[in-house]
Amino acid sequence: MTVAPAPVTLRVHQREALAALAGAWTAGRRRAWVAMPPGAGKTLVGLETIRDRLAAGAVGRAVVLGPNTAIQGQWERAARDLGLEVATDRTLSSAVTALTYQALAVFDPDQEVDDDGEPTSVVEEVALATVSKPPQAVLEPDPMGLSPSTASPGFETVAAQPPQPPVTSPLLTRLHPNGQAFVEQLKAAGPLLLVLDECHHLLEVWGRLLGELLDQLPDAMVLGLTATPPEALTADQAVLVDQLFGTPLYRASIPAVVKVGDLAPYVELAWLTTPTPQEADWLKEEAARFQELVTQMSAPTFGSIPFLQWLDARFVATTVPWFNLLKEQPEVCRAVLRLHHVGMLRLPPGARMSEEDRTRPTADDWCLLIDDWLRGHLTKTGKPEDDQVVEAVRRALPSVGYQWTKRGIRRGRSPVDRVLARSESKTEAVVTIVGAEHRNLGDDMRMLVLCDHERAGATLPADLTGVIDQQSGSAHAMLYALVAGPETGPLAPMLVTGQTVAGAPGTLLAFQAWLPDRALADKLRVEPLAGSATLSSLVGPWESRDWVGLVTTYFEDGRCQVLVGTRALLGEGWDARRITGLADVTAVTTITSVVQTRGRALRTDPLRPDKVAVNWSLVCVTDTHPKGGNDWDRLVRKHEGFLGLDADGQIIDGVAHCDPAFSPFVPPPVSEFAAANARALLRSEQRALVRQQWQVGQPYVDATVPTIRIKERGQPGQAGFGLGTEAAEVVLRPDAAELRGIRRHAVRDRATSLLAGAAVVAGVVSLVTGGLPVLAGALVVGGAAAYARVCSHFSRGRELLAAAETPPSVVRVASAVADGLLGAGLTRRGSDSVEVVLDHEGEYRCLLRDVDATEAGLFAEALEEAVAPIGLPRYLVPRWVRTTRARTGRLGRWAGRWSALLAGFGRIRSDGVVWHAVPTALGVNAERAAAYAKAWDHWVGGGDPVYTGSPEGQGILAANQGTDPFDASTVMRRQWA
Repeated sequence: MTVAPAPVTLRVHQREALAALAGAWTAGRRRAWVAMPPGAGKTLVGLETIRDRLAAGAVGRAVVLGPNTAIQGQWERAARDLGLEVATDRTLSSAVTALTYQALAVFDPDQEVDDDGEPTSVVEEVALATVSKPPQAVLEPDPMGLSPSTASPGFETVAAQPPQPPVTSPLLTRLHPNGQAFVEQLKAAGPLLLVLDECHHLLEVWGRLLGELLDQLPDAMVLGLTATPPEALTADQAVLVDQLFGTPLYRASIPAVVKVGDLAPYVELAWLTTPTPQEADWLKEEAARFQELVTQMSAPTFGSIPFLQWLDARFVATTVPWFNLLKEQPEVCRAVLRLHHVGMLRLPPGARMSEEDRTRPTADDWCLLIDDWLRGHLTKTGKPEDDQVVEAVRRALPSVGYQWTKRGIRRGRSPVDRVLARSESKTEAVVTIVGAEHRNLGDDMRMLVLCDHERAGATLPADLTGVIDQQSGSAHAMLYALVAGPETGPLAPMLVTGQTVAGAPGTLLAFQAWLPDRALADKLRVEPLAGSATLSSLVGPWESRDWVGLVTTYFEDGRCQVLVGTRALLGEGWDARRITGLADVTAVTTITSVVQTRGRALRTDPLRPDKVAVNWSLVCVTDTHPKGGNDWDRLVRKHEGFLGLDADGQIIDGVAHCDPAFSPFVPPPVSEFAAANARALLRSEQRALVRQQWQVGQPYVDATVPTIRIKERGQPGQAGFGLGTEAAEVVLRPDAAELRGIRRHAVRDRATSLLAGAAVVAGVVSLVTGGLPVLAGALVVGGAAAYARVCSHFSRGRELLAAAETPPSVVRVASAVADGLLGAGLTRRGSDSVEVVLDHEGEYRCLLRDVDATEAGLFAEALEEAVAPIGLPRYLVPRWVRTTRARTGRLGRWAGRWSALLAGFGRIRSDGVVWHAVPTALGVNAERAAAYAKAWDHWVGGGDPVYTGSPEGQGILAANQGTDPFDASTVMRRQWA
């Protein structure tokens, strides 16, 4: 039964989503997947779908499942506002029933990471029969026994518990009787619409349990709603979505919703810290053992076959093609290239250094290579000296979180991650950030600080006693620091979790006096917070469902300007539209968690239509420990796939939107942290500029396209890029020069030639007629015209020389790649769609516009190969060059004039040739290579492609392999169009 529907005003993306759903239902689809960011109105999309399907008679009732009671309550309230009959029990007696996923399985978001910042299983199968199967059974099995973010590449983790055998029996049969009864109710409910809200949890938690459930409801209509964009799904998740829902039906990105004004503009910033002195001393001591081992690695007597000799034989002197090695052991090969970067190994034949490889080897790299050495040779010899090496390795590995086992090196547990993830320096940084934000916004500031845990649960390891506090990194520690801060204490910080409401005693008394429900207020009391001498908690006959809403209102009113909580409570289903920023101290790095945490701050504020949210990530890095960059790696994973505004107003994914100097491969030097933090503080003051850069209300295309960033590494005068946006004006050949441009002097040359000719005629006439004045004038005019003509000739010659000696610009190389792809039939657009922008950091941003993401990605990959060092291409193209000569002294100046004179007549000769790789996509066959060579000759200047499989090509490749013609670094990015 339904009542009169309430009028609703739909937003742009809600209308688009509902239109897509209407088309899908009309086309006969029974299942659909819709992705919209937090705050975009997924609940209303779901309820309008329910109302439409009920009114059409397609279903008789709808069941909504969500991840927690907060979201369940949202659905209940919104359904009533629309006039829908709704219930929250399992009887399914109402037209709409709103429940939680806990009807089948319970998970605890607080347990996604442990006290060391490491990912854990998020499943606690309360609803499943615990005696009949292990807790891991609802998760999709991982071939390594790990979640992807848990394992270091190439290693297994040493498990605390023995591995459980895989479960092959149907999971539905192993449900608790209450869960089985609920499934039977769903099957007997008749025509049913099942709405799965925030259904990314189903992919992460239920695994094949969801598939089995939907198999039991073959006639049900199913709508999956999520904030996780399809492109952020893992390969396994994407397959599962396709199997259960079909191709994702509709998606709207966060930037798209910001552009239409339904979410607030935002900027992502990072604050970089180093460990406290106590933490740093401990880390140095831990690093010493492993550093001693690394030093021993280069000794020629360490092992029957020394470490570097083994790697040289395995990866450099081997006859196995590098491509095969890279395909079989990508992480090991990357470690080899990083060892080459620091000068310890030769570059393997066929290898190509990318920016990711131009960093110092990490502890993970060393362990991968050592494992290859030990298992490949030393453990098989039985020699005493090799056994001693293995023992030395075994002793050193725990200092970097690894262990030596019978199966080789395996990842173990290391307190290093706990020190970095929970460093007290982050707590101090949050106090600094909150103070800065208060100076920016004053009484309008509403700052949210999110932590992983209210209190640390695990016992502090013995060797960390005196290094960090037991509660370091917890919400309790964060509250203590904020209350104690002279600038932040007056802001009345409060902590709210599922178990606690805490703050300074005065703050809690003020909150108690403010409570609208005086009967409840009289029953509450302020008591000392356990474990704290200065903080208190507000206790009494109330629960989290009571206090969360009250504290939120108090916070939004500005009576408390800083709210500390956990991601579990102040995450999905919690709304506070007045939040001005977020300090993210969590260690979870999944795109789902990042989107949800940011979603808290992106709600528009009806009282501040100019709101701009500033979100901070806290990072602790040290350069004194081999694993000192682990927290940086977490930052990289956290921002990978998440779109944000960079300093130049471009919307890109990755850490570069926090700071253009940030690399996804290596943290900045510690010496640059202060400058990076200063830039972040300055950016936080520029809210008006951030809003302007978002261009809210302007047209947009909601799509992300691959782009490439190119930056020169060389010094001026060395290898690199030139200038120019037009095709090559002077093309050098082995024995001559082809002049295609530079016609700037043509008009003047014609004028002076005519003038000189006229002077000659006048002189002849004067000689015949005896007019000496005329003759004198003719000589003056003719001389001046001749002099001007000679000067013009020299000027033209100098310009031609400069053009011949200038390397090609990024625009020219990119245009050659684009036209080569167009000529080969691989893209629909060529050089006319190339966009190259030089930013204030000296980085070229290149993309191919007006094409789809596949073609844009093909262009970016081809351009990266075109400017990269030569590896093992199928084809090479030449570029003849002329070296710039330094002209000093009188003799040098005369030699320069002579060269300019000859150049003016087109006599310019090359003195060398530079070879460039033909990109892989264009080197598949001779026809494609020829298309690229034609475009290359037009834009850059060159000759015919040379096949590296021919005798001539083999010789050229052998002489040029590994050379870096442009000495440039490249990074691939995804940019929102």
